[in-house]
Amino acid sequence: MNYMEELGQKAKQASYLIAGAGTVQKNKALQAISEALIQHTEQILQANQKDMQNAVENQMTSAMQDRLKLTSERINAIANAVLKVVALDDPIGEEIKGWLRPNGLRIRQVRVPLGVIGIIFESRPNVTVDAAVLCLKAGNAVILRGGKEAFHSNQCLVHVMQEALKSVGLPADLVQLVEKTDRETAAEMMRLNGYLDVLIPRGGAGLIQAVVKQATVPVIETGAGNCHVYIDATAELEMAVSIADNAKTQRPSVCNAIETLLVHREIANVFLPEIKKAFDQHKVIIHGCAETAEILGDCVIPATEEDYYKEYGNYEIAIRVVNSVEEAVEHIQKYSTNHSESIVTQNMQNAEYFLNHVNSAAVYVNASTRFTDGEEFGFGAEIGISTQKLHARGPMGLLALTTTQYRITGNGQIRG
Repeated sequence: MNYMEELGQKAKQASYLIAGAGTVQKNKALQAISEALIQHTEQILQANQKDMQNAVENQMTSAMQDRLKLTSERINAIANAVLKVVALDDPIGEEIKGWLRPNGLRIRQVRVPLGVIGIIFESRPNVTVDAAVLCLKAGNAVILRGGKEAFHSNQCLVHVMQEALKSVGLPADLVQLVEKTDRETAAEMMRLNGYLDVLIPRGGAGLIQAVVKQATVPVIETGAGNCHVYIDATAELEMAVSIADNAKTQRPSVCNAIETLLVHREIANVFLPEIKKAFDQHKVIIHGCAETAEILGDCVIPATEEDYYKEYGNYEIAIRVVNSVEEAVEHIQKYSTNHSESIVTQNMQNAEYFLNHVNSAAVYVNASTRFTDGEEFGFGAEIGISTQKLHARGPMGLLALTTTQYRITGNGQIRG
């Protein structure tokens, strides 16, 4: 039995115990985790500092360092997010529907845990806690594999959570961290059939596609965010600038930040100089089409085909001028990762066209894409944003971490 199989076996055994735990015990565990995070803030910050030092030495971008960095305020926010999960309704045991068959069989469809969930993710330590507590509340065990850039932070956070679990009588193995960061261990996790019920990758497009192509266990595809805002000809200028700026610069490293801005030709001469003023506050690098360059000048880097496919994850954006909402939609259909897209318009017919023809998990009218988030949707913390169509789509909260079971009660029926 190899290292990953050992983790899988421990998680499988632990999953049987948590599946039978009631809401009260699960909530006690989450409350204990929240309190432990606050109590061990200094310890967590010290571990995170090791990762931050390595990030500087390895010349990690400032946006990626921001994803990695923990502060007292961020740890408080993570602990508070755990308490919000405590307040959420427990989905386990919910009867979705029930009916009586003519032969007297009583059939109920009931919500149950998935079992053992594996999560492979990159440099955001908050994911370590968010993922663990959501899995626990939904009655699952979880195996976490974070990136090596956050290793010390993740190791400390998992240890804190394991001690909290033990303090309320639940097994520490409900939350495990893969402490080997080599590629072979990752490959073994993707092939952990018989132990993992589902594997969820969270990170950039490269990570997600590697998991989707290599895994033999079921995968929920999440996260790659080549998102767009389209500024229609009828857009109200101040609103358009505010939405586009927020969607790009409020936190550019996250998956619901936009990477491409599409602008209708009729408004481009007015809008582009105004959005450039906003972008200049953050020193945003602009890759643009020929018409964008004609309007904004030499500051624009000629956009390539690759730019329109790219998830920059920093203060960098591609801009293209288009002739219609139809052309904007065609661009999105070609280049989008089907995460989040927005139209800014006062023409509700164009808004309806956009909603009906854009094939993404979240589609907005006159709002920033930055709201594609479990917290903002009212789901509490999220496990990720699913960009696929099976099982779960969009922000994945508690319900996405469950499945259903048919429970049938009879009084001696046999089939003839």
